[in-house]
Amino acid sequence: MVRDDLQDVVDEVARLLAAPATLEDVDFTLVAYAAHPLEDGDVPAMDAVRTRSILGRGSTPATRRWFEDLGIARARGPLRTPADPGAGILTRLLLPVRHADRTLGYLWLLDGGRTDPADEGDPALAAAVSLAARAGEILARRQEEDDDGAALAALLGGPAAGRERAAAALAARFDGAGVALVALRPAGGAPPSGWRPPAGAAVVGDEVAVAVRLPRPGDPRPAGAAAAAALARLPAGSSAGVAEPATAVADLPGRWAQARSAAAVAAVVPRLAPVASWAELGGWRTAAAMAAPDPAVAPLLAEPALAATAEAYLDTAGSVARTSAALGIHRQTLYYRLARITALTGLDLADGDTRLLVHASLRRARLP
Repeated sequence: MVRDDLQDVVDEVARLLAAPATLEDVDFTLVAYAAHPLEDGDVPAMDAVRTRSILGRGSTPATRRWFEDLGIARARGPLRTPADPGAGILTRLLLPVRHADRTLGYLWLLDGGRTDPADEGDPALAAAVSLAARAGEILARRQEEDDDGAALAALLGGPAAGRERAAAALAARFDGAGVALVALRPAGGAPPSGWRPPAGAAVVGDEVAVAVRLPRPGDPRPAGAAAAAALARLPAGSSAGVAEPATAVADLPGRWAQARSAAAVAAVVPRLAPVASWAELGGWRTAAAMAAPDPAVAPLLAEPALAATAEAYLDTAGSVARTSAALGIHRQTLYYRLARITALTGLDLADGDTRLLVHASLRRARLP
């Protein structure tokens, strides 16, 4: 996980330089922080800036301007920033967090002025600089993933005017590669507060879309594994669906419909839960494609016991013996219920077209 990797980097830099460390992005939003373990009797290094950053998850505009006026955005190597006792600011060692010649963040250390930023022979400083570069790689990857997620959200659920631009952005990343779309359906509606979506994910309505790059274009198994891992961090009862693999971004909206249908089916069919793929839905595809149950079946849906009987009968291809066993009822009871179904709806379950209509409608009624 990206944030966990960054926390590891900050923890190690704090250990190397024996100082509390704080990582912020270029907007001075807190990303991670670490306190250096203290010896007995030591007082932790802390000032108003660090306190506000940790408690408020970032620094104030005034603090940002104060440090930017020192030229930190142009720094390419370690830099010492001065103290300002009147403002309650301690001196800091700054390690610029850069990647591809861009500054992506700042790694601050309250080291009390012990470290000379110009000392190229300091092994601890050299190791910390390497870790700052690693943080730059991670932040760049996170930015790229965030961009992918925003483009995916625009393509699948945004206004029509932005879809062409979103498709172009995603095509630069995915066209020609195997991609499988995953739909995550959190139990109870939208993702819970504080839930961290997978990299490159997009919240689309109450569902979450994840585009999973496939090592082998026709093999969607990595998408199933990604779906299972994401569900482990969602409430019990959540489900996921995996669409057929695609190799063109233009196919993703259609694949999103497949993934959503599979997730909806997984939510109500135990044998397919918690992760269902479009390829294994079988007849449930027909039900999922319906906007609503056929009105002719409405009287049956108003009688839950009869609806369950009809569905069990159709699930067993009209086998009286298997239906009776599945429902735990006598055959005569089943015949009575089937007669009531015909009388109630006027539908003859001996007719093939009628069976298809009723079966699909009963299944559609169960879908969320």
